[in-house]
Amino acid sequence: MPLTELKCKNAKPTQKPYKISDEKGLYMEIVPNGGKYWRMKYRFAGKEKRLAFGVYPEVTLSKARNLCLEARELLREEIDPSQAKKEKTALTHKNALNTFEAITREWHDTNIEKWTPRHAAYILTRMQADLFPDLGSRPIASITPPELLSCLRKIESRGALEISRRCKQMAGQVFRYAIATGRAERDPSHDITGALKTPKKKHFKAMTIKDLPSFIQDLNKNNSRLFPQTINATKLMMLTFVRTGELIAAKWDEIDMEKKEWHIPAERMKMKRSHIVPLCKQALDILKDQKELTGGLGFKSDWIFPSIAKPRNHMSNCTILGAIKRLGYSD
Repeated sequence: MPLTELKCKNAKPTQKPYKISDEKGLYMEIVPNGGKYWRMKYRFAGKEKRLAFGVYPEVTLSKARNLCLEARELLREEIDPSQAKKEKTALTHKNALNTFEAITREWHDTNIEKWTPRHAAYILTRMQADLFPDLGSRPIASITPPELLSCLRKIESRGALEISRRCKQMAGQVFRYAIATGRAERDPSHDITGALKTPKKKHFKAMTIKDLPSFIQDLNKNNSRLFPQTINATKLMMLTFVRTGELIAAKWDEIDMEKKEWHIPAERMKMKRSHIVPLCKQALDILKDQKELTGGLGFKSDWIFPSIAKPRNHMSNCTILGAIKRLGYSD
């Protein structure tokens, strides 16, 4: 006779385990400590086997019957329910270990040595802010192109088109790492190519060549009362075409006055390759003048352009831009 909820609730423990049967092989086993366990008895490949469905009342009679029907459906397809349950449990455990966030952090750790600290921090910050909230806990192998696209369009919606493009690029690298390490089979970022808005290219503001003569005249007049070393730094940048960061962090031991060369080490270059800057006569004259200026600091400085306020540090990266604005070229 099939079980009822009342029978299940009223079943009392005895000194020995006993069973009360439902139907289709489902039964409840009551143990001496009062626990009530759902079991299913079945035969597979000629052997009698048992399948556990959980504990009553967490698993209700109705739920246990549904689980029993699902197991019998597997049997009709000649699949062992016990083996199917083990495989499902193993897959769940595997997915828990192979989430998008877990694989991203592993990929990040693998590649961090070839990035600058700033770039490595940027990648992790972007992932934490824009991708982990929606995708972090998802098994990486189950993330679909529409899921990734939805996440990236949230970034687009706040007008951050370039960040959206970069996040797609970084996500693609993570997916390809997962494929290479056997945790995923495809890269969904490839399938959404063309689905995102394209950022409009913006050129940095630049001084036109016709403005240069008047700018140099204004720089030499120095009606804005710029510090002499600020003028030297601005002129040297115009003569060498280096980046601001490379100029302000320049050290005297990088300069070879005899060979008329400036050797910038790889760690200060954007492409991480050492760079040699040829120095014309005007550039050498500026460096000689700067040597005399820094000699009045009261101590020997390694920096060619030390900070006026804090001489033990190099010049601020805003100094030259500020000087250009003070001269009236803010646009």
